[in-house]
Amino acid sequence: MNNGCPMNRRCWGIISIGLVVLMTLVGYFYTPYNPSQTAVLLRFQSPSLQHPFGTDHFGRDIFSRVLVGGQVSLILGLISVSLGALVGVLLGLWAGFRGGVWDEVAMRLSDGLQALPIILLALLFATVWQSGVAVILWSIALGNIPVFLRLTRNQVLKIKAQPYLEASRALGASDRRMMFYHILPNLRDALLVQFSLSLAGAILVEASLSYLGVGIQPPQPSWGRMLRDAQSFASLAPWGVLFPGFFIALTVIGFNLLGDSWIHRRYR
Repeated sequence: MNNGCPMNRRCWGIISIGLVVLMTLVGYFYTPYNPSQTAVLLRFQSPSLQHPFGTDHFGRDIFSRVLVGGQVSLILGLISVSLGALVGVLLGLWAGFRGGVWDEVAMRLSDGLQALPIILLALLFATVWQSGVAVILWSIALGNIPVFLRLTRNQVLKIKAQPYLEASRALGASDRRMMFYHILPNLRDALLVQFSLSLAGAILVEASLSYLGVGIQPPQPSWGRMLRDAQSFASLAPWGVLFPGFFIALTVIGFNLLGDSWIHRRYR
């Protein structure tokens, strides 16, 4: 791949994510209209200078709702994946380093969590709790634990065989120091790749859950919820589906491009 920005995966990923983040930051401080304010007389307005993305079936400004909905998708994705990564990395680090019964317990825990898809976890949580942010947060977090657990554990098993760890142990380094000062820093690239890919997956899961009605609830906008609300009017007002769907795709592609660029940089 060329090093020039126009043909570089990393550049395109940064540009895509940067655009989405910039828009959501702007939406945090300013939106042209109240994203929840209805104006029935203005419903199904096509894109114009007054409403760049048009209006929905309640007359709400879609541009304002896309800005605010992006905050929900990005923040929920970041928090949920971070929680899953934190637990998964710590368990994988301990299991890979200690081995034995600890490794066996961690692997069986991973198998159990992987047997439950994130969508199924969300539906189970929705029967216990009220549908909303908590359902998305915990389902995505739990779904990401086995991914990071297995990745970390496998990487630790490879690193344990390196001579410098034996030298560190001979010099009297404690297990804690070896895990957090000698092993964990060497996992950075692999974890960054997985974190980027998991964020892309989290955006899709949030959109899917909100579309199914067990995620973000009205009047709070989210990209998935906007798709759900607009699907019945897609033939009459296609912009209601087009713009939320475009930003979901842009965000997912951006994170995937970043992850792909880290993979190529690591193995080239």
